[in-house]
Amino acid sequence: MLKLILGLGNPGERYRDTRHNVGFRVVEELARRRGSPPERLECNALVVPDPELALARPQTYMNRSGYAARCLVERWELPPEALLVVYDEVALPLGRLRLRLAGSPAGHRGMESILESLQTDQVPRLRCGVAGPDGPPAGDVIADYVLSPFAPEERETAAEMIARAADACEAWAREGPEAAMSRFNG
Repeated sequence: MLKLILGLGNPGERYRDTRHNVGFRVVEELARRRGSPPERLECNALVVPDPELALARPQTYMNRSGYAARCLVERWELPPEALLVVYDEVALPLGRLRLRLAGSPAGHRGMESILESLQTDQVPRLRCGVAGPDGPPAGDVIADYVLSPFAPEERETAAEMIARAADACEAWAREGPEAAMSRFNG
């Protein structure tokens, strides 16, 4: 069965290296590893088509990611469990991964849009920790925080996390969600 990995982020060079674009970077790493063909625009997402594992990056802003998710799921007739959403998580320390099969959006607007559009909370997701050593900032400054790039001393850890997140995505697709959770949630 076809599986889809949907990496969340914001389009445009301005956001490229921000914490909020970790999902995009994971999908880019997966495409690089696979030597994938060029992306095409489908359902307002840049898609790398593949008969077994498709990759996509919505080209709307984060909080409107649900449109691309719903359009691709409907177009390709996928059940929600065949979709893995990859995104940043300020409640997790930088470098930590957390794979879950279902649940609430926990305040993440991109995931909220997807769950609302698909009308289910039974959507697998891989959360990638982006919080600094002091944890996430409080209050209104959190938006500025996730839209900022990683600090120079965080970049190596962020790059390692992106590579491990790509490994987790491949394990999810190849070995199944339980095996991937066992390997990457620790």
